[in-house]
Amino acid sequence: MSQAEYVFKRFSPAAIIAAPAASLSYLAISAVLVGFKTDQLTLILVFNSFYFASAFSRKFILGFLIFIVYWIVFDYMKAFPNYRFNTMHIGDLYGLEKKYFGIQNGAALFTPNEFLNLFQHPFLDALSGIFYLCWVPVPLFFAAYLFLKNKEQFLKFSLTFFWVNILGFVIYYLYPAAPPWYIQHFGDVFYPNTPGNTAGLQRFDDLFHVSVFQSLYSKSSNVFAAMPSLHAAYPLIVIYYGIKNKMGAINFLFVLIALGIWFSAVYSFHHYVLDVVAGVVCCVIGIILFNRIVKLKPVETFLERYLKLIM
Repeated sequence: MSQAEYVFKRFSPAAIIAAPAASLSYLAISAVLVGFKTDQLTLILVFNSFYFASAFSRKFILGFLIFIVYWIVFDYMKAFPNYRFNTMHIGDLYGLEKKYFGIQNGAALFTPNEFLNLFQHPFLDALSGIFYLCWVPVPLFFAAYLFLKNKEQFLKFSLTFFWVNILGFVIYYLYPAAPPWYIQHFGDVFYPNTPGNTAGLQRFDDLFHVSVFQSLYSKSSNVFAAMPSLHAAYPLIVIYYGIKNKMGAINFLFVLIALGIWFSAVYSFHHYVLDVVAGVVCCVIGIILFNRIVKLKPVETFLERYLKLIM
């Protein structure tokens, strides 16, 4: 059976039209909001390839549609910068960090970022870069594992991930905040069109002669979204579902990754300790709220229908 015959045999006309139509709509909306990028073509190529390739790949990509929607929402934040909606926090957040987590070193009071900066070392640069890169693949690989092992848990994990991000995004707009590297470079003066910055992670790129972080932060959706640190939240979601799914000793690895990401966030000047704490709190509140919301009848019905799509 050819691929075309497979598609027409296994898909209804509406299902055949749905994916290309959604893809074209996505490209049109993206062009208006954030402009055309080759990443968008890559995304729709991957989605459509998985959607039409086989029954399993279709279920897989429909399951991971939750993560795709998260990525699109995150990308579209570029069109609505948070500093247009509320007061920017730069020096005041820096002052709070010193007040609650300041480290006395001689006559000077340092933020943890500044204190760790005194102990830069290639080993720490390499370690922090490796840990910081884990924030994307670890949740995705864990989600893939759950998809194969327990689709109901996969769906709840994916929706928890999405929900925690939405809470974080709301806080971004309520409390626009500059990262530590910003005050290091520009002081307490607000420059709205400041591009993303690799900060301390540049040392990882330089050490290994790569441009991993340079590439990532050149596409930053919002420079002024340091509070809360969602990088700090993601590994906690993995730990929570790792415990729920009795992952055993591998949960210790998840804890190590979480601690490594938290350290890297501060060491690399991308987040204050306050940002990390806020990310942890955001995650805990998000999980508690999700566990309550998921018991509501409309949500239960939605989960049942979504589960049928990917079973």
